[in-house]
Amino acid sequence: MASLGPEDDLYPIQVLIDELRSDEEQRNEDVQLRLNSIRKLSTISLALGEERTRSELIPFVSELMEDEDEVLCALAEQLGGFLPLVGGPEYANCLLPALENLAAVEETVVRERAVDSLRIIGAEHSSADMESCFVPMLRRLAQGDWFTARSSACGLFKPAFSASSPTLRAELCTVYRTLCGDDTPMVRRAAAARFFELAPCIEKDQFKAELIPVWNTLASDEQDSVRVLAVDASGVLAGILTVEETEESVMPIVREASRDKSWRVRLAAADNFSKLVSAVTPDLVKNELVASFATLLKDPEAEVRTAACKRLRTFCEQIPEDFREDAVMNDIMPCVQTLVNDANQNVKIALAGDMMSLATLIGKDKTIEHLLPMFQSQLKDEVSEVRLNIVKNLDCVSRVIGVQQLTQSILPTVVELAEDNKWRVRLAIIEYMPLLGQQLGPEAFSEKFNTLCMNWLVDNVYAIRVAAATNLRRLVETFGKDWAQASILPKVLAMARDPNYLHRLTTLFSVNMLAEAVGAELVHSSVLNVIVQLATDSVANVRFNVARTLGRLAVILEKDHRGVVTSEIKPVLERLNQDSDPDVKFFATEALVAAAT
Repeated sequence: MASLGPEDDLYPIQVLIDELRSDEEQRNEDVQLRLNSIRKLSTISLALGEERTRSELIPFVSELMEDEDEVLCALAEQLGGFLPLVGGPEYANCLLPALENLAAVEETVVRERAVDSLRIIGAEHSSADMESCFVPMLRRLAQGDWFTARSSACGLFKPAFSASSPTLRAELCTVYRTLCGDDTPMVRRAAAARFFELAPCIEKDQFKAELIPVWNTLASDEQDSVRVLAVDASGVLAGILTVEETEESVMPIVREASRDKSWRVRLAAADNFSKLVSAVTPDLVKNELVASFATLLKDPEAEVRTAACKRLRTFCEQIPEDFREDAVMNDIMPCVQTLVNDANQNVKIALAGDMMSLATLIGKDKTIEHLLPMFQSQLKDEVSEVRLNIVKNLDCVSRVIGVQQLTQSILPTVVELAEDNKWRVRLAIIEYMPLLGQQLGPEAFSEKFNTLCMNWLVDNVYAIRVAAATNLRRLVETFGKDWAQASILPKVLAMARDPNYLHRLTTLFSVNMLAEAVGAELVHSSVLNVIVQLATDSVANVRFNVARTLGRLAVILEKDHRGVVTSEIKPVLERLNQDSDPDVKFFATEALVAAAT
């Protein structure tokens, strides 16, 4: 091609050719440059127009199959959005050859991007174009010599089924069955992974006759990776088939999967059990599913037990109510009692996150008798995540047995956890305090937990100090201003005289949190004078936080104590506005603006 200038309308395509040309003489070795050029294809296409994009640009990029994987991946992704640039669905077929080639390359990521783009384009095909262009391409891929092409074909059946005639669908079912029986495990795995997509795209009778037998074959495949994907589709099938059809076609597969020799297949069964409970008869749940789920809870492989524990609440809630309590107590609870002391920490963590919800299913008396002792044991577990999950879910139990009963049972342990060496456990305890306060009342709460609440304000971890201040505000909102004046404010304000500047900062943080809750009168009579005294602190961080706090207090006092703002707050802020530290001056200026408005 002759050399062109920027004013020529062929210039964009020549620039692209120069950057992407792969012959030895002109090859540009900078992969990033070629990658950037591919990402500019849409811009170049707009410059060329629809007709020239179809006739020049697409044929050119179709020849770029020997480039680096990153470039091919970007090309496959770009072509998926080219439909409007080539003239719309009417011309979608011009994009198929390039994507067909990309769908057959060796690199998995490139093939996946090509299949994604083909699915986007296939969804826009008319029935006629589907039969004349898209389906023939699918057949070619499905009959490819290399497994890469056949694997990619498995991802294209959904758009093909959706826009095809019943006759063509029957033919496509035959092609799909062939891929499900392919000699290469990777192809069978790709086919199994797409099985669940096909059910909504085909008539139910045809699906049952043509594809359910294929699913049964995949579920008994010699490769466990194929069986796993087949079992994963069981929940989808249960939602499509009737109860009788599910029991006839799906349950035998799930039954075998729950005792499969491969733990990965058993893991897939555990993940899907809760989806099956509502899809079969209560008798089958009672006589088989509950016992099978209990078997998974006792599985020798820790990953399977962990998955079953994560589905514990969902599965038990799905059990029909008329025999749910008996099923939980007789079949599930013995397993839970064993799992509390499981040797694998992931199992215990998963159990702690789900088992407390059992309280709502078995009632107050059985919770106190069976679950509370296990909670107490887990609150002392050596694994911090176990303790954390129990604390986070204490409200599930408190709603059933009451906070009073719960507190009496676990109070010593809660006090221990308040000083746990893992700050997230301490944080969970703090977040539980307002709920305890609502149930215990101000006197009992102050007696048992007031010291803890104040200790958290001087914790070494900033997040704990902030949470402690927030906790005090919520307690004041619950117990009222008189409780705040008697039990909280004196201790908070006393920290303003502490030699540790972090403790003095905690006073300011707490006042910011509490000011609105305690009201303007208490702020004026008890708080303001202490904050003003801190304005002369030797630490700049304290002084600029004083400025921020005074700005907030000015807003609260403005309505009923306007004179106080003028005579006591503004003079302090004006002095801080002359401070040698720039941060102090900045926040003092902001506070003066807030006080003025």
